[in-house]
Amino acid sequence: MTWQTVVAQPSELGESPFWHPDEQMLYWVDIPGKQIHRANVFMGTVESWAMPTEPGCIAPARTQGEASGLVIALRDGIYRARRWGGALQRLVLADHDTATTRFNDGKADPLGRFWAGTMYEPRDAAKAQLFSMDCRNGHAPVMELKVGNAIIANGLAWSPDAATVYWTDTPRHTIRAWDWEGESNAMTHERVFRQWPGQPEGWQAGMPGYGGRPDGAAVDVQGNYYVAMFEGARILKLSPAGEVLADIPVPAQCPTMPCFGGDDLKTLYLTTARYKRSAQELQTWPNSGCVFSLRVDVPGLPVNFFKD
Repeated sequence: MTWQTVVAQPSELGESPFWHPDEQMLYWVDIPGKQIHRANVFMGTVESWAMPTEPGCIAPARTQGEASGLVIALRDGIYRARRWGGALQRLVLADHDTATTRFNDGKADPLGRFWAGTMYEPRDAAKAQLFSMDCRNGHAPVMELKVGNAIIANGLAWSPDAATVYWTDTPRHTIRAWDWEGESNAMTHERVFRQWPGQPEGWQAGMPGYGGRPDGAAVDVQGNYYVAMFEGARILKLSPAGEVLADIPVPAQCPTMPCFGGDDLKTLYLTTARYKRSAQELQTWPNSGCVFSLRVDVPGLPVNFFKD
């Protein structure tokens, strides 16, 4: 397995990638760079769209079955853009202190709601939360708090049968799972899906003894959960039971989130970070912040569309 560099122009902190099946384009965000990007991976071209604040996550949108732009979680709320580069319509004002908290990882669920978690930037208290927003059938946005008690929301994903939802608290090195009932949007039977030891005191990038902490994730058609291990220079492929099936080295110390794309959904795309990383680390991993791809044997699940 060999990684290819898809986008050589690095982001500071690439996140929230998805493959748009209608456009055959790869989307992702640069959070501190306050940009949304999309690439034609066949032509090697990239378009960028500046945001007023940090975009934590995005999802493609459909209105009455037709593709219609994006839903975007910015620092202060969730917004709707009907087309690329179009006007931003605020759907929901954030219910958090934007001086210390912003939206982070999120995506649409299999029924078309948009979910977004938050990140508590001081990282000294478990104030991060996970919300879902329902705008289906043209209704006014209904925001629902799903779960809290986290520091940094990450790793949101659903199983192929839409019966399990996963959510990660990155600093706690823990992925949790719940049974999920889509119509009622109920999460029950909370459990630890996988947990890792914390970072050893005094550890620096390049040292042995630390495998990273769980960041963004994607799921394949067999229900395997691919998680980017930030500072671990690897992706782990976990079975539905949480067992490690594969440990895949990546060409950056800080992978952030994978997604599946291409016509057959057998291309694994990966965003990475270089934001606030040391000069020594960037010398070792000069392509940090770039977007990479890897061919895999089992296809992934297609992106879910937000519906309004």
